[in-house]
Amino acid sequence: MSKKQNSALAAVDDVQKSKLKIIPLGGLEQIGMNITAFEYEDSIVVVDCGLAFPADDMLGIDLVIPDVTYLKDNYDKVKGFVITHGHEDHIGALPYILKEMNVPVYATRLTMGIIENKLKEHNLVQNTKRKIVKFGQSINLGQFRIEFIKTNHSIVDAAALAIYSPAGIVVHTGDFKVDYTPVFGDAIDLTRFAELGKKGVLALLLDSTNAERPGFTQSERTVGKTFEALFEEHRNTRIIVATFASNVDRVQQIINTAHKYGRKVVVEGRSMVNIIQTAAALECLEVPENTLIEIEQLKQYPENETVIITTGSQGESMAALSRMASGMHRKISITPSDTVIFSSSPIPGNEKAVTKVINEILQKGADVIYQDAHVSGHACQEELKLIYTLVKPKYVMPVHGEYKHLIAQKKIAQSLGIPKENIFIMKSGNVLELCEESAEITGSVPTGGILVDGLGVGDVGNVVLRDRQHLAEDGIMVVVLALDSYNGVLVSGPDIVSRGFVYVRESETLMDEAREVIELAIDTCLDRGITDWGKLKGSIRDNLSDYLWKKTKRRPMILPIIMEV
Repeated sequence: MSKKQNSALAAVDDVQKSKLKIIPLGGLEQIGMNITAFEYEDSIVVVDCGLAFPADDMLGIDLVIPDVTYLKDNYDKVKGFVITHGHEDHIGALPYILKEMNVPVYATRLTMGIIENKLKEHNLVQNTKRKIVKFGQSINLGQFRIEFIKTNHSIVDAAALAIYSPAGIVVHTGDFKVDYTPVFGDAIDLTRFAELGKKGVLALLLDSTNAERPGFTQSERTVGKTFEALFEEHRNTRIIVATFASNVDRVQQIINTAHKYGRKVVVEGRSMVNIIQTAAALECLEVPENTLIEIEQLKQYPENETVIITTGSQGESMAALSRMASGMHRKISITPSDTVIFSSSPIPGNEKAVTKVINEILQKGADVIYQDAHVSGHACQEELKLIYTLVKPKYVMPVHGEYKHLIAQKKIAQSLGIPKENIFIMKSGNVLELCEESAEITGSVPTGGILVDGLGVGDVGNVVLRDRQHLAEDGIMVVVLALDSYNGVLVSGPDIVSRGFVYVRESETLMDEAREVIELAIDTCLDRGITDWGKLKGSIRDNLSDYLWKKTKRRPMILPIIMEV
């Protein structure tokens, strides 16, 4: 055998030895922060780059974005971000990550329009390479070829991805449902899923959000009929509809119904205005002439001839509807002659906030409708089974959902005959290595959430959150005193400033006794010749904390401040 033949065989062996790595960096065991890396040899392609909204215990935090340390450590391998659709949990972290990693972004038309709005806010438009991809079109990124496949979701231009690698084809559905009668554009391209299934699909990453729900998800058009019935029933009231800003199809149906009933439409909420302007400019939204009016023009029309489309369907404290409900909105007040329609379901964790807003609206005498005016954008069990049947994957990795959703997806896959050893319930950071012959979780990479607070990214960590929790629960006591720098004698104080602990004017005895405890602690230290400020502060903190616990069963944060005179 010649040297050339030997080297050719060696090259073939190398190809066979290389495996595709699938690394979810977020989006598992939670709703939101979807981001997955696909790696083959010297190439990494990243699908989606979303944010998550803060949990209740993340006091003061605005957003949570994924930790992309692994991508930064392999920056030279990263060929681009490929985005499935324009929801915040899939694109929201892009501006923050692109500041640290300047790589190209690939997305469909409306998705890119929404991304560009975000990039403008962060002054990143000039520096970021962007490419709009059409359905059926493919892009080559290093060792990968990515094909965009038409799907349906609660936002226009949602895509599934066929990811071609030397190890095999992976299909990533993104967020989807099967809608045969979408409001805008074509139905999901089931034919392409079937064609990929005939070619042979190595792995399927499937949306698990509704994997617990039996049956099919209703078509978005059914909501249009619901709106018509509601508008007919409430002809004599002003109608306020709260929905997701990004649900362009829903907004289209509200506008269509308003136009049919001769009503003018006001759009309120910054994100709602931005997305509607973008969708209209890209011809993804058709607004009849003379239907939209400015909020200042509301007073020119009878209330029963107007409709307000607003943000705030999730009870967000600063959203337009929440400000209307609490009486804080400058231009719109809710009155008994209003009908408020919630055209969304509460995201898990938001139920209390939504209920609070509903109660505030009801207290103002308005009518509230929060059932039957919404359909999901995610596939239920029968639609998931349809995709499995068409794609016929060898391996399955449930994505997009909490742990219970991933397990429900696993049960569906098993019911269709996929062996349980071929179904991988992953955790964020796990590395799944696979090829035609095998698949296994081989390790993990660093992951987690980076907290965004105001303009600060990552400068608030667990210690700061713990302090905020402590302050929120028990308050703070600041102890101020002055020591003579020569002989260590207490010159003035101790003075105590209390916030969030007790009402000082009604707790004079407690404060007087607290001062005595502090003085005793200082005297004890000075008698022992202890003049180190760190030890003095520690003694004040320990003694005062013990006293307050005995008296109140509370432990406020104690902050001693020693001044030298």
